[in-house]
Amino acid sequence: MKEHGSGYRALRNIALALTMAAPLAGCINVNAPNDAIVIELNINIKQEVLYRLVDSAEQNIEDNPEIF
Repeated sequence: MKEHGSGYRALRNIALALTMAAPLAGCINVNAPNDAIVIELNINIKQEVLYRLVDSAEQNIEDNPEIF
């Protein structure tokens, strides 16, 4: 039996994939939604505010150690 090159194998595999995918081509349907897409973002900024308060408190303690 004659050996075929890798180019032939690649072409054969592509042809086989297209042949197998052809019946599925009619089943694929992409439609845009009728309603607007709504993205709800619940952002929690508490952590950032607390971090800033802690950083500020540490600075105050360093600047005024006598008040504690």
